[in-house]
Amino acid sequence: MTKFISWNVNGLRACEGKGFSDAFRSLDADFFCLQETKMQQGQLDLAFDGYESYWNYADKKGYSGTAIFARRKPEAVTYGIGIDEHDHEGRVITLDMGTFFLVTVYTPNSQDGLRRLDYRMKWEDDFRAYLMRLDAEKPVIVCGDMNVAHQEIDLKNPKSNRRNAGFTDEERQKFGQLLASGFTDTFRLLHPEQVTYSWWSYRFKAREKNAGWRIDYFVTSERINEKVMEANIHTEIMGSDHCPVELVLDI
Repeated sequence: MTKFISWNVNGLRACEGKGFSDAFRSLDADFFCLQETKMQQGQLDLAFDGYESYWNYADKKGYSGTAIFARRKPEAVTYGIGIDEHDHEGRVITLDMGTFFLVTVYTPNSQDGLRRLDYRMKWEDDFRAYLMRLDAEKPVIVCGDMNVAHQEIDLKNPKSNRRNAGFTDEERQKFGQLLASGFTDTFRLLHPEQVTYSWWSYRFKAREKNAGWRIDYFVTSERINEKVMEANIHTEIMGSDHCPVELVLDI
């Protein structure tokens, strides 16, 4: 069995001050993927015995950024998706593990007033094409903050959020298009009716009231559905406005 964890830490240095290392050790994953690290090289010396780490930093300081801690050595590591327009924000890392690809992603937010929605749509098409190219070679496991609640069950207040970033028709359709391209939302595969969230606004005591959104995912190539053993959301773990999500694969 192989255990994967994905967590948007919303600033790794801040999260480290709120118990990140303890959570990392207790979750005991083979691969631990991070989004929104918000740091540059050399700003935090964080290492764990038995793990190699891979980092993709945004050009802009204190913004975006991804990382993967891996117990197993990859055959190759790629940063970005090979398109200059998208590859300055540290959003994607791909590990070629020989029998599968592991991709972590921090999908661009459409932002207030949807001012980045057009860019987001371009990103969605280009990122989906990237995943499909990988999938043509071997199975893909993609995880991260994908900044979309796919269905009404995936957020507390769907009606009032209909035209808000993360729950626009356009974003939801793009996620549906990804799934229709041969990929599976692993949490929904195992828990089709379960209502649980992975992100809560810092405003209005949203976490206390559990007024959240499920926007953090493990999406895998459909042909390995039978290898999906567990899919969990660790709502009990604090330290960020997101909580860690988990996948266990027989791989």
